[in-house]
Amino acid sequence: MFQPAITGSGVFTPELTITNDELVVAFNAYADRFNAEHAAEITAGDVTEIGPSSADFIVSASGIEQRYVMDKDGILDPDRMYPRLRQRSDDEPGIMAEMALDACTKALAEAGRAGPDVDLVICAASNHERAYPAIAIEIQQSLGAGGFAFDMNVACSSATFGIQAAADMIRAGSVRCALVVNPEICSGHLEWRDRDCHFIFGDVCTALVIERAEDASGAHFIVRSTRCATQFSNNIRNNNGFLRRTRPDGTADRRDMQFMQNGRKVFKEVLPMVSAHIVAHLQDENITADDLRRLWLHQANKTMNDFIGRKVLGREPEPGEQPNILQDYANTSSAGSIIAFAKHSRDLTPGDLGLICSFGAGYSVGSVLLERGVP
Repeated sequence: MFQPAITGSGVFTPELTITNDELVVAFNAYADRFNAEHAAEITAGDVTEIGPSSADFIVSASGIEQRYVMDKDGILDPDRMYPRLRQRSDDEPGIMAEMALDACTKALAEAGRAGPDVDLVICAASNHERAYPAIAIEIQQSLGAGGFAFDMNVACSSATFGIQAAADMIRAGSVRCALVVNPEICSGHLEWRDRDCHFIFGDVCTALVIERAEDASGAHFIVRSTRCATQFSNNIRNNNGFLRRTRPDGTADRRDMQFMQNGRKVFKEVLPMVSAHIVAHLQDENITADDLRRLWLHQANKTMNDFIGRKVLGREPEPGEQPNILQDYANTSSAGSIIAFAKHSRDLTPGDLGLICSFGAGYSVGSVLLERGVP
């Protein structure tokens, strides 16, 4: 048996941002137009009037202040309200592979590795731009990696489930060096015309190099243990897959073909599940909450994270103990907890413990217990 370790991390951040104020201007213009066009039906009670959004509402509901996106103009066009991401030809790199190459290159550089050192690529994301061939195999080819590659989807827990899969294969000796990469184009499956969710998501890609600890050439985190769990629920759902917004005849897709969420039920059901999951994981490892230096939680909602932090630690988290990045990135699905890890882990010293945790549609929850290794 071999000891797996995270030896490098990388984050691809799109160049474009949308602030809450910009988003609200576009949404309210769409809402005003919709209400005017359906005034008679609204008066008759056949159509529901769309209420306005506001920057204060968004911050209060989520803690989000802005988001990074691959396309800005299409989202902010009141006549469109979704990104303009052109269909790539079969001879061009896919958009997910393009994002992944940037994040993977950064992670490999930090680990002191190159593409040919990699013998496993897992592309773990909440939506994939095609069913096959696997995005992971395209990434593998772009990097010049060997071995094998495959895609996986566990929604917002895709990254942690991918870490467990890679770590297990390293422990067993079937691979030596793995890349777990999470290209999330959440803007493509978000319904930007729905006031209750139009502010939630952003785009990003993260990558982790996971290899045998004995091969680590510098600073690294030992993967002490992993824990994954799922429980079926329809309260977070997307029936459409990726980016298609209209049918061939030009008519609009059904609302359920983009991101759907029953937020109140999610809060009520997911928070106890996640808190209990983390506590049980720590207990099984004979670790107390006070032993943890850091919690890198899924970046979905500040209120949710604050609740989980209090439940797990038994107190209010100290500054820096539970870093949030969603105010800048918004919810980036599976990549959120990895962004938090990548940006808030270098200050830890050998022996320090931290825990990555994801949760989301499925329901799914995944946790990864890490220990800062000796360089």
